[in-house]
Amino acid sequence: MKFAIALVLALFSFGAAAQPSLRMMIPANPGGGWDQTGRNLAAAMQSARLVSGVQFENKGGAAGIIGLAQFANQAKGDPNAVMIGGMVMVGGIILGKSQVNLSQVTPIARLTSEWEIVVVPANSPLKSMADLVKMLKADPGKVSWGGGSAGGTDHILAGLIARAVGVDAARVNYVPYKGGGEAIAAILGGHVTVGVSGIGEFAEHVKSGKMRALAQSGPSKLDGIPALKELGIDVELGNWRGIFGAPGITPQQRDALVKLVKEATETPAWQATLAKLGWTGWFLGGDAYAKFIEEDIKRVGGIIESLGLKK
Repeated sequence: MKFAIALVLALFSFGAAAQPSLRMMIPANPGGGWDQTGRNLAAAMQSARLVSGVQFENKGGAAGIIGLAQFANQAKGDPNAVMIGGMVMVGGIILGKSQVNLSQVTPIARLTSEWEIVVVPANSPLKSMADLVKMLKADPGKVSWGGGSAGGTDHILAGLIARAVGVDAARVNYVPYKGGGEAIAAILGGHVTVGVSGIGEFAEHVKSGKMRALAQSGPSKLDGIPALKELGIDVELGNWRGIFGAPGITPQQRDALVKLVKEATETPAWQATLAKLGWTGWFLGGDAYAKFIEEDIKRVGGIIESLGLKK
């Protein structure tokens, strides 16, 4: 009997040990889209008992490049180390002429796509996108746009909107913040004229009435918020986010992470996150994801160049 109990306990211990304990780098301050992505993905993994635990490290700044550099240097060969990233990092690397880039980590999977939203604080005199465009045309410098890192999706959207309404995109007065929490505080405090971010980051503040949504960057109306295209501004832009593994892991270790992440994205917990935050599931794993990143680097680089954002 004792032997049987010992065997059961040994098997249980082996099963528990088979579940990895992940170390997740979130290269942004708490409260933003990458932070939401990483923590909700980890929660989905834990809800399905795919991992035994997840340790987080937030390292904000420079469109994620500071966290990327630390991850690339310190996590080499670690099959249980992962990092969140996305289109913002692609733009930041290009704009900042960074020496560290995404070729130095291992692409695991693309996770989501999210439309951008343009908001003002509830007490703003700007009641519509037409009001904002009028102000922008009168004096571009007077309109300060608060969002994520320079060269990221938020910055690109501000530039695309300016260009679409006949304003020189290089004259956009863009104020970058290291994390969603900082940007939200600046918008609510009236320190910037208008805020730009992914829909999920501002969702609760729009619903509570603290922020007024002027438009979003999808193809059509979403949750009652008009699309820029519907308002005569020919701009459509989605922001993708994904996950990366450490440099120097084996193909087998990479494939194990791809499998783990794919299973997590199929859980009810992850599906509930997508619905709650207005994200679109956009899974793409392994080699196909690596190819997508190569193509996106070229695409984002072309947009930044055409908008005159690259100094």
